[in-house]
Amino acid sequence: MSTSATLVAPSHEGMTAEAAPVNNTIITGAGPVPVPPPHSRAARKIVTAEVRAEILPRHVRILGWVGVAALIYLLIAAVSIISRGFSTLSGGAAESLFAFAANPWVGLFVGVLATVLIQSSTTTTAIAVTAVGAGVLPLSGAIPIMLGANVGTTVTTTLIALGYIHQRDEYRRALAASSIHDFYNWLALAIFFPLELMFQPLERLSGVLTSAMYGMTWLPDPGDFNVIRTVTRPVVNLIADSTYSISNGNGAGAAFLVVLGAVLIFASVKYLSKLLKILMVGGARDMLTRTAGGNQYVAMATGMGATVITQSSTITTSVLIPFAGAKLLTTKQLYPVTVGANIGTTFTVVFAAFTLVGGNAQIGLQAAFVHLLYNIFSMVVIYMIPVLRDVPLKCAEWLAEVATDRKWVIATYLVGAFIALPLGVIMVAALN
Repeated sequence: MSTSATLVAPSHEGMTAEAAPVNNTIITGAGPVPVPPPHSRAARKIVTAEVRAEILPRHVRILGWVGVAALIYLLIAAVSIISRGFSTLSGGAAESLFAFAANPWVGLFVGVLATVLIQSSTTTTAIAVTAVGAGVLPLSGAIPIMLGANVGTTVTTTLIALGYIHQRDEYRRALAASSIHDFYNWLALAIFFPLELMFQPLERLSGVLTSAMYGMTWLPDPGDFNVIRTVTRPVVNLIADSTYSISNGNGAGAAFLVVLGAVLIFASVKYLSKLLKILMVGGARDMLTRTAGGNQYVAMATGMGATVITQSSTITTSVLIPFAGAKLLTTKQLYPVTVGANIGTTFTVVFAAFTLVGGNAQIGLQAAFVHLLYNIFSMVVIYMIPVLRDVPLKCAEWLAEVATDRKWVIATYLVGAFIALPLGVIMVAALN
């Protein structure tokens, strides 16, 4: 293809789509599109994708978007299937881990490991808050667990990015977009965990907030409006029940659910990427960019709202990774969505804490407010202070660059930071 040529695509329903290069851009019916050097494979791909989108029949585009919705549904269901498998395989073990939480460092890594196992920071936090409300775990022991859960929940999005490992550029973009969640939460932990050990700001401020709000019983049960879980529950239950009936309810059935969920995640990511490359061009791409990648505070509110609805920051961030891999959203654009998702994931436990009863119910609510305040303060300190704002972004992009050429780096990071380190700290404490 020469940059001095004008490409005229076949017309569809009387419409002619032109693609003419002007000042290193291609003018299409969807607007100007920047192009790489002439004669390059990337240039041919952009022209082909733009023209293909212009001439796709309407019913094909509709079917394509139905496919995107179905694959997102499959991705969400797959995350739930993995969570169901892990909770069945090691649910009791996750609760027993809290016996070691008298040591704040052990409690921290118990939170990380438990969340990695059950793939849900909400579940880990809810167990901690319930234990505080029941009087079996002191608030000072629950706080490190909740801070650790914030870190452990980031593993799933990184695993999803591995679905692009055989496509170099897509893998680099997807890994950067997914690991920004890791580094944001690690930085928040590095700032607030020492402060909490020394001065207890989260415990003190949550006590003030709880005293002001305790007794408000008008808040609804979040389980009554969890639309996403309600929609996916029939499929998840069908798969889980079928698996357990075949395996007679033993551990093999739970392990199979974990493997099946992982396979479904990789399959849905693969085909989401293919569909999005065809469909997300022109106006559709601009609409997505305005929604999730426009104003940073609107993006943050979008991430928070989506997470309140889905009750999972993992789901909110996971479904956007294919968009980053397909170069439709940048890591910088996804950053505020991740920050908002971190805040949104706290509301489920706050709402649920209002239902606690008994002599320790108020301190149980206080534990839930600790999680909320922690994520709000993290947003204010990290995202609002320019010198800190770019730290997670630069770390994520650096890891993606290194891990793209050295595949062992990401495996070492995941195993070391999320499994070996937590297990090592817990085992040392148990021996002592």
